[in-house]
Amino acid sequence: MRVRQLVLVANERDPIVTNLEELFNIQVSFYDPGIKFFGLENAVLPVGDTFLEVVSPIEDKTTAGRYLERRGGNGGYMVIIQVEDFLETKKRVEDNNMRVVYESEDPKARAIHLHPKDVGGAILSLDYMDPADSWKWAGDDWESKINTDVVEELIGVFIQSENPDNMLLKWETALGIKGSQEPEGLTINLGTTRVVFIKDQDGRGDGPSAFEVKVKDPASVMAKAEELGLLDQGEISIGGVKFLLN
Repeated sequence: MRVRQLVLVANERDPIVTNLEELFNIQVSFYDPGIKFFGLENAVLPVGDTFLEVVSPIEDKTTAGRYLERRGGNGGYMVIIQVEDFLETKKRVEDNNMRVVYESEDPKARAIHLHPKDVGGAILSLDYMDPADSWKWAGDDWESKINTDVVEELIGVFIQSENPDNMLLKWETALGIKGSQEPEGLTINLGTTRVVFIKDQDGRGDGPSAFEVKVKDPASVMAKAEELGLLDQGEISIGGVKFLLN
């Protein structure tokens, strides 16, 4: 089990995509026409064999649009975690009375989205791929779009909450994995990735506040971020999310 894809929601997709491309020297592999089902447009960018996605509403009264209003603008939106056993995962969710708001039926790319009120902090998607190193949501040609000259992979997400202890319990239940207190916050470790729960720091309410990325040269990335005007009080900020360099 690991964090495989992190999603930002923005009023306008393309400016956020441009910021990500310019800072990290990555590129879009896929614009998914199927996401119109949710009243959205998107762009998916490989980061090694993990992925960033930017979504924007193209219809009124979407879940994403309400989220933008509630949190006062762009920000983190979804956390997509890859699981090894889909049926076991779905059974655990159902046994704990967690509601599934969407399910993909593709046997090679199974996914369930959990009701945000049942886990809190983000729309949590639990996804299974066959083969495990594939990723349908990034298109057929994503491997040819990988560039790890600057950034190697996503390694974590920080989710803020007024009550991080309670949110941790819900995520532990959904994932079937116990968390622990670590220096950065309450943490669920998922292989080489992690989900960290922290106290609300900016008054925007519950939601993903930072994405953690592994880069080759943090100093050069910070310098580039400053050049691009992406620093906020000394931290990289894109689309309402901090990017923490590791």
